[in-house]
Amino acid sequence: MLSDKMQQALNDQIRMEAESSQIYLAMASWAEIKGFEGISAFMFKQSDEERQHMLKLLKYVNQRGGEAVVSALDEPRLDYSSFRTLFRQLYEHEVKVSASINELVDIALTGKDYATHNFLQWYVSEQIEEEATAKVILDKIDLIGDDKGGLYMFDNDMKNFTANGHNIVQ
Repeated sequence: MLSDKMQQALNDQIRMEAESSQIYLAMASWAEIKGFEGISAFMFKQSDEERQHMLKLLKYVNQRGGEAVVSALDEPRLDYSSFRTLFRQLYEHEVKVSASINELVDIALTGKDYATHNFLQWYVSEQIEEEATAKVILDKIDLIGDDKGGLYMFDNDMKNFTANGHNIVQ
């Protein structure tokens, strides 16, 4: 059984993962409208991945005798003024998610909930990858600067962008 504190924290994380999916979805829609096929494909894929993270948490809470809560979400508030700004927001959001996962791990350890601690290790590893991916993308955008040809190539590269393909430790 989950403690009340652990259940509430996991439900908060379910909401955060759902918000992450919505953020990526909003970015995907914007990129698609602007004609950036690669960026939109990457963002749609990431949105799906974040939804899977949410579902995994939801099922875990229910399987442990808790009650997973699916709550209403706020509309993502994003600044679309530049690609750098967009991806900077994404990176900052992933850092926030990592901090939240770390807090969950702390609650699990403090409460001697070793099953949940073990379950959360997958999320710890996943967040290392998510942050690294966002950082690599930001670095690439910095290299491109204002070069439209570079932006075209970047968009094309995003179609096949994976952490493995960019030497990100997993």
